[in-house]
Amino acid sequence: MADKYHDTVAASTVTEDDAQVQAAVEKILAEHFDENNNKEVYKFLFNTIDLTTLNATDSPRSVAGFVERVNAFDEEHPELRNVAAICVYPNFAQIVRTVLDVTDVEIACVSGGFPSSQTFPEVKIAETALAVEGGADEIDVVINVGNFLDGDWEEVCDELAEIKHSCRGSKLKVILETGALKTAANIKAASVLSLYSGADFLKTSTGKGYPGASLEAMYVMAQAVKEYYEKTGNMVGLKAAGGVATTADAVKYYTVVKEVLGEQWLSNEYFRLGASRLANTLLSDILGEETKFF
Repeated sequence: MADKYHDTVAASTVTEDDAQVQAAVEKILAEHFDENNNKEVYKFLFNTIDLTTLNATDSPRSVAGFVERVNAFDEEHPELRNVAAICVYPNFAQIVRTVLDVTDVEIACVSGGFPSSQTFPEVKIAETALAVEGGADEIDVVINVGNFLDGDWEEVCDELAEIKHSCRGSKLKVILETGALKTAANIKAASVLSLYSGADFLKTSTGKGYPGASLEAMYVMAQAVKEYYEKTGNMVGLKAAGGVATTADAVKYYTVVKEVLGEQWLSNEYFRLGASRLANTLLSDILGEETKFF
């Protein structure tokens, strides 16, 4: 089916070959992992974490307590930079905005019928607008994976563009749900479509219901971001989420992004890790003793 969406994806030179992607990732890690596996990188990675609570049991009280730990981190560890953001359901944006005292931590909200993206487009747009009104600096939404796999790419892009409009000044982080897309070809296509629909970030996964982040998915997404930057001059961020649990995992994602995109992507403005467990793990390795701060 020829249309501008399929034509744009077809014009991309990002590799679609799964074996090539796997070989490229293995080569990068073999050559560069060791040089990045150190405490300075761990400190950087801690500062890229979107500290997340997305539980059915979340409540105003529990979310307020979660935010208070982030406030306390600045006081107890002034030598370290804090996490990048606190990520919550959209109905808690106002709670986070009220309780958060530290100035360099963003407020992120999942939106758009997270994690399945299965609701009316009008609901996704309204939910996003309400989250932004409540204080969200960043909005994490899942593409409509069903429409994508059906080849209805115009619908996917139109929906993302409308959600982007309802973000107003807040950043739109588009979750591809790479574990459901499975192949390099699908991940490439979803990346390209999301980029041209206004994504400020590409994110691997929700961590809910499908396999989470993979280094191969991140490599393809990074290649798409690089190509898009070379064509448009627009820098778009990358976020690995879902199953990034160990310090070694985090360093591997850092290494892939550094080698594909270079130093200018190595700030929390353009590189994030979505994790609930990783913060304590990284902190333990930075401090040299087991720490359960969060």
